[in-house]
Amino acid sequence: MDTLNIIYLVGSLLIFASIMTSTISARLGVPLLLFFLGVGMLAGNEGILGINFENYELANFLGQAALACILLDGGLRTALQSFRVGLKPAIVLASWGVVATVMTLGLFASWLIGVDWRLGVLMAAIVGSTDAAAVFSLLRNGGVKLNDRVQATLEIESGANDPMAILLVTVMIALNLNPDSHNMTSILSTLMQQIGVGLVIGLLAGFALSRLLPKVHLAEGMYAILILSAGLAVFGATNLLGGSGFLAIYLAGVVIGNTKVRATEHVLRVMDSFAWLSQAVLFVVLGLLVTPSHLWEVWHYSLIIFLFLLFVSRPLAVASSLSLFGFRAKEVGFISWVGLRGAVPITLAILPIMSGVAGADLAFNIVFGVVILSLLLQGATIPFMSRAFKVWVPTDTEPKAEHEIWVGDRANITLYEFEVKAGAFAIGRHPMNISNQVNVEKLMVFALVRNKRLVQVQTDTTLQVGDLVWYALPDDFAQEYAGKIANVFNNTATKYQKDSEFYGELLLSPHVRIGDLPFQGLSNPFALPTQFMSKQIPTVASALDTLKVFQPNKQMAIDKDLLATLIDIKHQTIAEFMNEHFTAEPVRGDRVHLNENWSLVVRDIDSQGRLRGVGLKYDAKKKSDTK
Repeated sequence: MDTLNIIYLVGSLLIFASIMTSTISARLGVPLLLFFLGVGMLAGNEGILGINFENYELANFLGQAALACILLDGGLRTALQSFRVGLKPAIVLASWGVVATVMTLGLFASWLIGVDWRLGVLMAAIVGSTDAAAVFSLLRNGGVKLNDRVQATLEIESGANDPMAILLVTVMIALNLNPDSHNMTSILSTLMQQIGVGLVIGLLAGFALSRLLPKVHLAEGMYAILILSAGLAVFGATNLLGGSGFLAIYLAGVVIGNTKVRATEHVLRVMDSFAWLSQAVLFVVLGLLVTPSHLWEVWHYSLIIFLFLLFVSRPLAVASSLSLFGFRAKEVGFISWVGLRGAVPITLAILPIMSGVAGADLAFNIVFGVVILSLLLQGATIPFMSRAFKVWVPTDTEPKAEHEIWVGDRANITLYEFEVKAGAFAIGRHPMNISNQVNVEKLMVFALVRNKRLVQVQTDTTLQVGDLVWYALPDDFAQEYAGKIANVFNNTATKYQKDSEFYGELLLSPHVRIGDLPFQGLSNPFALPTQFMSKQIPTVASALDTLKVFQPNKQMAIDKDLLATLIDIKHQTIAEFMNEHFTAEPVRGDRVHLNENWSLVVRDIDSQGRLRGVGLKYDAKKKSDTK
C-alpha cells in the first residue's frame, strides 16, 4: 500500500510541478512541452529523485493513449474551412513530404554515424513526421496568429502524417530484423490499408457520434467522457483492423467538432483539460525514460542530424510538396522551419527497443536529442519567424474571450468579452451606445466588470479604460460583429497604425474598379490625381499630358510604371484583378502587387473563399524613376 501511495504522490507532484512551470515558460518564451520533458528528466535515474524507470511497454502504452487523446482534441478544434485552404498541400506533405524527408535524412545519418543504411533510415523514419502535440500546442498557444493557409496546412499535416511515419518505422524495423521480409508491393499494400481503413472508420464513426450527441441528455461533464471513450474505441478498433488509429481518431474529431449542437461546447471545454493532461503525462513519462548522460554521449550526432533535418531535408521535402499549390516562397520557408518534432518521434523510438533491433538504444538517444533541439530552437522562435517570413496577421479584431451558452439543442448565444483600451472610441460612452458605430442591431450587454467587480449598467453608465464588457450575440451574427465591436474597444490610433502598416491606409470593397482607386491624398511621394482615370487615356505619355492639364502649376513626381499598369487594368474590379493573380486559395494577408510600390492586401474573406474587404498599401522598396 505504501508503494502505491508513493506512486500517487510522486506522479501527481511531477504533473503539478510541470504545470506550474507554465508561468516560467511564458516569460522565457520556451515551449511548455520542453519543461514537461525537463521535469521528467530531473526526476529520472540521474536526477534529483533518482527514479529508475525503464518500462518501455508502459511508456509506449501511455504514449499511444496520450497521442490519441491529443489528436482527438486537435480534430475537434479543426474547422472545416481549414480543409478548403490546407487539405491538398497537407496531404502531399503527410505522404510524399515524409518519404522525401526520410530518404535524404536516412542516407545522411547512415554516412554520419557509420551504421548500416537500414538503421540510418529507421532513425530518419522515427523523426520523419511532424508532431501533432507540439504543433497544436505551440501554434494555438504561441501568442501569434498565422495566416489561415499556413496554419491549416501545418495542423492538418501533423494530424495526418502519422500513418506514413508508422508504416516506414514498421517496415524498417522488419528490414533490420529480417532483410527479406518486405518488398515494394507489400509496403504499398500496407500503406493503402492503413490510410483506407483509417479514413473510412474515422469518417463513419465521427458521423455516427455527431448524430448521437443531440439525442442523448447527460450531465455536462459526461459528454466529453463519452466522446473520449468512443474515440479511444475507434482508435483501438482501427488498429486491430490494420488501419491507422491516429488518422481515424483525428478525422472522427473533425466531424464531431464541426457539428454545432449543445453537447459540442461541453465536449470542447473538458477535452481541453484532457489534452493538456495527456501532454503533461506523456512528456513527463518520456523524460523519465531517458538517461541524460547517454544523451550527452551522442549530442554531437543529434545536433548535426537536427541541423541537416532543419536546413536540408525538411526544406527539400516542403518545397517539392508545395510546388504545385502556389505557396509563396516565404510561406514555404516558414512551413519548413516549423517542422516540429515532439512526442511522436520519441514514442516511435521505443518500438525498435521493444523489438530488439540492434542499435536501437543509439537511435533512441539521438532522436531524443533531436526532439529537445527542435522544441528549443523551432518552438521558441515561432513568433519571431512568423514575422520574419511575413506569415502573421493582426489579431486586434478578435475579442479578449468568448463563451457559448446553449439555450436549445441547436440554438445558442455567444458571449464575447472586450476590454476598453486607452484611446478607444468606447471611452465615455454607454455600453449600448456603440451599436450605431458598429451597425449591430441585436447587441445585448451581458455584464460590465470594473476593478474585478460586477457593475450594474444604468442609463448614465459610461465606459472607462480597463473595463471588461461582455456582449451577447446570436450565433448567426457572432463572428461577423465581434470584429466590429473589437475595433471600438481597441486604441483607435494604435489600431489604425497597425492596420495601416499591414493592410494599407484604405479599406476597399472588392467590387470597386481599379480605375476608381483613390490614390490622391495618400501619404506617398507618387500622389496621383484620380481625374485622369475617368478619361480615355491609351498611353503613359498621354496620361502625363493629361496630368499637366489638371495640375499645370505643380512639379509632380509621377510613377510611370504605375500609370501604365492602371491604364491597362482600370476597367477590372479589384476582385477580378486579384483572382487572376492568386495561385492558391486566398486568405487574409495575401497580397497582389500593382507594381513594386503598390499592392492590394486581403483584409477579410468569407467562408467560401470570396473577398469581402481589401486594403490598398503603399510600400516602396526603391525609388521609381521620376521626372
